Amino acid sequence: METPWCVKGEMFNVINSDGDARQARLTLRSGVVETPVFMPCGTYGSVKGMSPDQLLDAKVQILLGNTFHLMLRPGSELIHAHGGLHRFMHWEKPILTDSGGYQVFSLKSLSTISDEGVEFRSPINGDRIFLDAEKAMHVQTELGSDIAMCFDECVPQPASYANTRSAMKRSLSWGKRCRVAYRGDGMLFGIVQGGVDYELRSESLEKTVDIGFEGYALGGLSVGENIQEMHDVVSAFAARLPPDRPRYLMGVGTPQDLVHGVLAGIDMFDCVMPTRNARNGHLFVSNGILRIRNSRFREDEAPLDENCACYTCQHFSRAYLHHLDRCKEILGATLLTIHNLHFYGAVMERLRTAIANGRAKSEAHTMLSEWTISP
Repeated sequence: METPWCVKGEMFNVINSDGDARQARLTLRSGVVETPVFMPCGTYGSVKGMSPDQLLDAKVQILLGNTFHLMLRPGSELIHAHGGLHRFMHWEKPILTDSGGYQVFSLKSLSTISDEGVEFRSPINGDRIFLDAEKAMHVQTELGSDIAMCFDECVPQPASYANTRSAMKRSLSWGKRCRVAYRGDGMLFGIVQGGVDYELRSESLEKTVDIGFEGYALGGLSVGENIQEMHDVVSAFAARLPPDRPRYLMGVGTPQDLVHGVLAGIDMFDCVMPTRNARNGHLFVSNGILRIRNSRFREDEAPLDENCACYTCQHFSRAYLHHLDRCKEILGATLLTIHNLHFYGAVMERLRTAIANGRAKSEAHTMLSEWTISP
């Protein structure tokens, strides 16, 4: 057992390890998070279609809030005036906020990037807005998140060496400014960039660790590179991050990606996939993928997944869920989201148990082999 690492009342304690895979406990101001953990995305201060009580029933431990979108509306000042994001959205458990860097990446056609920061046109009304490291830290401090992320530049793949290096250097510079500017009560995570170039990734990792953060993330993945390239980068760099700090793989991904990440030593994940896919009728089940919009489910009396204990699978048939989805009923999106979030949570729980029992690799192999057949 490793010695807990503490800062400002927070604690990260690796409880068990099996190879590079770790089972740990992250103690934050708003509660304890058992890792490895998946964080659903609450873009505008909500997970689409889900109430806080439903998230608790799905055993969600921590949410991700979107700094960029909350800055635009309703505004961090208003949220701060209402007691911070936890109180504003009636969520008492931990919240991690991203920095806005990914949104800069996704709005490339609307933004101008310089060493100072990013000027962009608001996707809401076209207003010109400037976002830099100091602003990103100020907004996250006003939101009151338990974990804040450094402002960084993410480049889509494939990218030239020159562009990848420029973005990595800029992210380092912004990271130093974030470290100085952050005035929040939580943890601040640094972000390692460098695309799929191992030399640039190594430089970014070394210099980001030198700055000194309470946790570290691998960013700039799942942005156009192929799956094998992503897995290779994660396998090469996750275990090189400081062993006494939480490790976060940003914006990834499928259940298979989570398994590969955990084996490589990642503790935390986020992705819109389980919630977005649910709203599009794409469900993760114990033996693969189920697309509820398929007409063959019109009269199917079976649950989505006979091996699932979620509220949806315990009470509703595929036929009913197919009907709700085809009619675009809001309840359908909610019930399908409940299932997908429960599935992702169950994957993480299964991996935590496997690590504790010293069988992470064998359990991972079993899980990956199970997810090969669509019902």
